[in-house]
Amino acid sequence: MIRIIRRISALCTLPLAALLSASPAHSQAAPASPTPFTATHRPLEFGALAQGGLGVTDDRSDFKFFMLGGQAGKVLTPDVGPGLLHGNFEYGIQIFPFWQSYTPQIDRRTCTAPGACSAPYKTGGTYTGISITPILLRWNFTGSRHRKITPWVQGGGGLIWTNHKYPGFGGPPYNEITNGPAANTSVWNFTPQFGVGLHYFLQPRRSLDFGANAVHISSASLGDKNPGVNASIQFSVGYTWWK
Repeated sequence: MIRIIRRISALCTLPLAALLSASPAHSQAAPASPTPFTATHRPLEFGALAQGGLGVTDDRSDFKFFMLGGQAGKVLTPDVGPGLLHGNFEYGIQIFPFWQSYTPQIDRRTCTAPGACSAPYKTGGTYTGISITPILLRWNFTGSRHRKITPWVQGGGGLIWTNHKYPGFGGPPYNEITNGPAANTSVWNFTPQFGVGLHYFLQPRRSLDFGANAVHISSASLGDKNPGVNASIQFSVGYTWWK
């Protein structure tokens, strides 16, 4: 009888011993990452964003911009790099189906010869279009996977189509160079750009995104004239889903 009692006691204490031996390892386990960036996972992102800003050069300081759209991206590399530069490389695209630029209206005449000009008419004003950035190269700084904030830097290039030739060109003084039949801009413009920003992770798969972008707008001389927008600063805010 004593042997039976001892065996039952031993069997009952085995689960408790196993539980006690596992407890230290469990208490020392690393906390879950608050971001989707891990040593083995290269996430996808899909998000919606709004962006707006203004021209920053003297001749474009009264140009304003506003756009609504979305973006998608794929992390292509594991985390690499030393210290503060530690992070991963991401390829992305952005599209703004709603793009607007608000510019001053100017009076223009079309001149076919010196002194032979049409009556003044308005150009400039509000331009509506579509913007797509198919090349967006981003570096996410993931030095600490246990912080909710992940900064990033990016560079890219895109294209804008507008419903009128952008930007408006011409006006006083009226002459063949600024108001002649070969003095038009283009409905197509290119947008080389550079930006910085951050993801603030509400959950490991959800983030608020904030960015600031320096954007150059130029037709690359697709039109007769290429006044463009040499520099604009545009700020964005968005919400992203990660997979």
